[in-house]
Amino acid sequence: MDSAELLDLLGNENRRRILRLLARKPCYVTEISEYLGVSPKAVIDHLRKLEEAGLVESRVDDQRRKYFSIARNLRLEVNVSPYAFGTKSAYPASRSLDMTGCRYLSLHLERESEPGTERGDDLSALAGELERLETLENELSMAQRWVQGRLTDVMDDISERFGEADGRFYAEVLSALANGTTTTEGIARRVDASPEMVADALASLEDLGVVARSGGGWRLD
Repeated sequence: MDSAELLDLLGNENRRRILRLLARKPCYVTEISEYLGVSPKAVIDHLRKLEEAGLVESRVDDQRRKYFSIARNLRLEVNVSPYAFGTKSAYPASRSLDMTGCRYLSLHLERESEPGTERGDDLSALAGELERLETLENELSMAQRWVQGRLTDVMDDISERFGEADGRFYAEVLSALANGTTTTEGIARRVDASPEMVADALASLEDLGVVARSGGGWRLD
């Protein structure tokens, strides 16, 4: 399921409340029904849609009672700016991912202990690790907000160079290129414009020395 469909799915308040409850503990339908104050039939319908999306999973206990729980971690981002609207979903990266290789990111990363080691069994150490990661998450959130603000500022500056009529469109075309979309057709889909309009804009930007042809596509020059 893509991020736009996930956004539609989570637009329902009761589904969000179900996920909030399941984030605390696994529950069966009657528990969820009492928590929401809606019929079991409605709960089953919500759970079915959440299961189809891969957000919820179920198991049956020894008393043949069916429990539901969160299936996996998921981060859903919504970006609304004067130049773009979009959604992005991301699942946790592999533990083996080397974050120190990120070009513009500098993190103090400690080697995680293996399960069963002394550090892994030490509740105080785990609490300290939790505090460190919560702080890091907050700092990364602030960094994302700063980057989003700077992106808008830069797009504004680019727009002003081309005048009010075409400025935003040219800024969007350059943003698509900067984001790795290289073909005229791909850029057209990203900026929601015809390939002819995008081709004309790219030709103008090429005349200005801002973009250049690269194989069967384009790149920032």
